[in-house]
Amino acid sequence: MTRDPKNKYINREISWLSFNERVLQEASDPTVPLLERFKFLGIFSSNTDEFFRVRVASLKRMTDVDDSKFVLGGKPKKILAQIQEIILQQRYKSDDTYDELLHGLAHENIFIINEKDLTASQGVFVREYFQNRVRPTLVPIMIDTSPIVPVLKDRMIYLAIRISNQNTNSRKKHALIELPTDQVPRFLVLPQEEGRQYIIWLDDVIRFCLNEIFSIFQVDTYEAYTIKLTRDAELDMDDDVSDSFLQKISRSLKQRKKGRPVRFIYDEEMPPEMLRQIIKKLSIHKGDNLIPGGRYHNFKDFMKFPKIGPARLQNENRPPIPHKDIQPNQSLLDIVKKKDILLHYPYQSFNYVIDMLREAAIDPLVVSIKMTLYRVAETSNVVNTLINAVKNGKIVTVVMELQARFDEENNINWANRLREEGAKVIFGIPNMKVHAKMFLITRKEKTEIVRYAYIGTGNFNEVTSRIYSDHGLLTAHKQIADEVNLVFNFLDNNYKSGNYKHLLVSPFYMRNTLISMIQKEINFAKTGKPAYMILKLNSIVDPDMIEKLYEASKAGVQIKLIVRGICSLKAGVPGLSENIEAISIVDKFLEHSRILIFGFGLEEKMYIGSADWMSRNLDHRIEVMTPIYDKTIRKELKAFLGIEMEDNVKARILDDAQENVYKHDSNKIKIRAQDKIYALLQEVLFNGTASLKNQSHALMDSVIKPDAKVPLVKPVKKVLKPKKKKAVIKKVPKKIVRKAAKKR
Repeated sequence: MTRDPKNKYINREISWLSFNERVLQEASDPTVPLLERFKFLGIFSSNTDEFFRVRVASLKRMTDVDDSKFVLGGKPKKILAQIQEIILQQRYKSDDTYDELLHGLAHENIFIINEKDLTASQGVFVREYFQNRVRPTLVPIMIDTSPIVPVLKDRMIYLAIRISNQNTNSRKKHALIELPTDQVPRFLVLPQEEGRQYIIWLDDVIRFCLNEIFSIFQVDTYEAYTIKLTRDAELDMDDDVSDSFLQKISRSLKQRKKGRPVRFIYDEEMPPEMLRQIIKKLSIHKGDNLIPGGRYHNFKDFMKFPKIGPARLQNENRPPIPHKDIQPNQSLLDIVKKKDILLHYPYQSFNYVIDMLREAAIDPLVVSIKMTLYRVAETSNVVNTLINAVKNGKIVTVVMELQARFDEENNINWANRLREEGAKVIFGIPNMKVHAKMFLITRKEKTEIVRYAYIGTGNFNEVTSRIYSDHGLLTAHKQIADEVNLVFNFLDNNYKSGNYKHLLVSPFYMRNTLISMIQKEINFAKTGKPAYMILKLNSIVDPDMIEKLYEASKAGVQIKLIVRGICSLKAGVPGLSENIEAISIVDKFLEHSRILIFGFGLEEKMYIGSADWMSRNLDHRIEVMTPIYDKTIRKELKAFLGIEMEDNVKARILDDAQENVYKHDSNKIKIRAQDKIYALLQEVLFNGTASLKNQSHALMDSVIKPDAKVPLVKPVKKVLKPKKKKAVIKKVPKKIVRKAAKKR
């Protein structure tokens, strides 16, 4: 495919920063409950940290090797300059947002104060807290006299301290203190005074007590400024064949802690001569992205901000909705054998998954359980259930992905625990991550082997399942379950790739099958038939997939995109993508599902699964998308997508300008997708599936419009000729199925 990279794509890093801007918008939105706004500010900060650790670090490595290399949307050095400019703008917005939030707290009689604002009684309370909880965790480093260059930990906060005596000419001393936020909360709630509530940062607790820390020195002046270093998070894997993959990952994790600096943030109030002294002593260079910041860093700690004040300052805590087809104290295996079940998280409980695994662990007919694990909770009920299955005599196989970024250590610990208990643990495939979300329960029922499969869009993590919007399919569909078994066989024996007629599996058939389905929509459009696609993804970056969508748009295919994160495609550009509409929803739950619908001449093909449209997902990872065959579940997913397309409260328009304009419509009733989806699932629970019908129709009305720009081309012989070939191709699978049936 020929591509003009200068005008047709948005660079992935720039697009990601646009996504993070949407997160910051939530922190700035006065309609969001006040304490939730603090949480979004924390998420924005955490996202920025990860961006520097991964993406900026990657671009820096590219410039070191060859700056002439072209990445999607520009050259690395140029993109780094753009990133620096955007990051600074976002930092100013973040600071302004923080000031707004402080005013919001003050309106509620809640105040964040520093060490200079403490009353006498508050000072006594803070010193007592410092002595009991904080001081035992502190280890100052006197950097003037230390023979070793201090190595700052990645993403940790330090106070750079200067102490002196104003009455003598003695030399000023410099020290570093690491904030012990892994042991002590970042925020301390002080006793109420006169009906007012007060909070102080841990940083200021330490500042208030600096005279106690440095009491052995004859000094009377103390200055403390916050600094923070972000390091390259890439794992450098060596080629020592004598070491196991587990050993290599473990060693690389230790090396990561000393990774190359990619960003150094400092308090802009720090005196210039002190800053020069600090960066010289720490061997920090100007090329390491020196960024002036405020008094406090690591706003990510706002994600754990104290729950203080009236209940209206937080989101309403809504209970999960029971699934209409799952009754208490019923066998989930029996239910799934009769019909497919689709779970909507967090609107419905992830406990259904744990319950099914727990049932399988004690069911005498269950022979084995196989499962992929990518990111699990630190105290994982999922893994504990698998361990119990081993103890009950089940054959348990776990494919544990050791390269799940920032979860490597947790996964190593669980992998060791599983192996100790007797489970078979497979560490994926060389040079490939296993990102698929699936498990398989095999049961011997009389003389028959019956398989029960789960294919989902999100991780087997009971913590994130409460805040991530995901889907999971439970099915006993023979062909689907058998193909899930084929995937597990491949993960166990890498030479058996398998043939898949139902599942989309990368890196084998997924890309080609997706391109083939887009091409069919193009063919339908060219012959005047309804042609459309509805794609909900986390990211669209792959150039070939984007080109195919552009081609489809030009042919008149109506394309609706719901993309939470990176979107390198430019939607709504005349002559290129005017038939593509793209939105992004950022709200209280993180949109994480991947759902694909292809019109297929109104016969619709529908898939859910783990894969985004990025080169890494389609070519370098094990990903699985499952077809949805159950008619009721298809209606559920169409209703879900229909509501998201109607959102005019939290949806932003994705276009070339990347201004994140809200999709507001003053002529319509306000529709906030996540609230309406919750209400719809409640309605389905009490009134049945009839309520799904109107929402499904609404989706179709939004996709197939009377004024759609579909070129009406009269059918000609050249278009009709291939039909004979297609008919022959369709017959081949039937023969294979009949032969397979005879063998069984």
